[in-house]
Amino acid sequence: MKLKHILIGAGAIIAILIVLAATGVIGKKQVEKVTVEKAGNKTVIETVTASGKIQPETEVKLSSEVSGEVTELLVKEGDIVKKGQLLCKVRPDILQSSYERTVASYNAQKASVASAQQQLVQAEANFVNAEATYKRNVELFNKKVISAAEFDNAKAAYLTAKSTLASAKEGVVGAKFNLEQTGASVKEAGANLARTTIYAPVDGVVSKLSIELGDRILGTSQMAGTEIMRISNLSSMEVNVDVNENDINRVTLGDSATVEVDAFAGKKFRGVVTEIASSSTAVGATTTSVDQVTNFSVKVRLLAASYSAVKGGAKDLPSPFRPGLSATVDIESETVNGLAVPIQAIFTDAKTDGDNSSSAQDAEKQKSKLNDKQVKQYIYLFDAKASTVKKAEVTTGIQNDQFIIVKTGLKAGQEIVSGPYSAIQNKLKDGLKVEQTSKDKLFTSGDKK
Repeated sequence: MKLKHILIGAGAIIAILIVLAATGVIGKKQVEKVTVEKAGNKTVIETVTASGKIQPETEVKLSSEVSGEVTELLVKEGDIVKKGQLLCKVRPDILQSSYERTVASYNAQKASVASAQQQLVQAEANFVNAEATYKRNVELFNKKVISAAEFDNAKAAYLTAKSTLASAKEGVVGAKFNLEQTGASVKEAGANLARTTIYAPVDGVVSKLSIELGDRILGTSQMAGTEIMRISNLSSMEVNVDVNENDINRVTLGDSATVEVDAFAGKKFRGVVTEIASSSTAVGATTTSVDQVTNFSVKVRLLAASYSAVKGGAKDLPSPFRPGLSATVDIESETVNGLAVPIQAIFTDAKTDGDNSSSAQDAEKQKSKLNDKQVKQYIYLFDAKASTVKKAEVTTGIQNDQFIIVKTGLKAGQEIVSGPYSAIQNKLKDGLKVEQTSKDKLFTSGDKK
């Protein structure tokens, strides 16, 4: 009786297995599911991404040329100033006394010039008298009216008067030179005194104030001096970013750029490359190493038209951006309209680990791999009739975060395998049978598992 039950149970199990095998539930080979799309023309914009800080395009750093105590401070940080506006004053006591002393010396020298001129007038009168006397004595001496001694005295008086006149003339010239020298000293003392009063050299905003009323500052005549404040033109802002040496040759002046500012989440602004450094940021550094990353400074001007309608930000300033805000810049280095495929559809012989990740993650993994155009690159063509894939070698061009330009090896309209990333990279083989599915079903099933 027991044997009968065992045989019946075994028979039922065998029957179930036969049914399952016939319906393909068990024993059927697993078919890889893939997404497929047709290759077509797209506009691909290659970008160079870099991060940096927002700063004014024009910024003037002010320092005092003289040392001393700040006695007047007429502005505060954030104030809008005009060119020529008084900003602050440094105590002028010593320089004021020096200026007054040189002015007094100048006035004394003017008196010396006047005295020398009067001496010249007197010397000219004496010379005229001595000359006339000498001429009369010459006639009298020739007529033997006066003695030789009297004639010699007259001649000596004439020569002395002549020498005195020449000396008086030179005295006037010397006094005038001394006056000019003293006048130059007055100008110098006046200029030094004027340096105690600091005016705005340009129109702008006080973007940074480094001193307080009563502070003692060091003048630029002694080393670098103390920075007093910075005046910036905040109506024209730029982003200063560091671009890696591998990307710098792809950046040119005039390239358009998209700028994202951390303080304005979800908003994008437009910019243009205005300056590219000729030397890396490491040049001139006190310490360098072989492993140090080499970057080049690139300046991107923010276009006012892209933020003119932005609400929020710095309401008290000409632009919504404050100096020092963090920003990310995507510089559009090249634009090509041509045959393009999803970036994750291209693979190399080097296999990588991966899973059914999103297309955005796939593109990020691919970008660095596909930059090396010397490595052979491939794509899987999809045969809809046979539901198989065929490996084809291609050559590629520029790429962005989603698509890559295919130069050769593919024609417009051909169906290619576009996902998943893990299957293309590691599972698919030339001639392998696959099952076409949609992206929604593919990633939904993967999530459920």
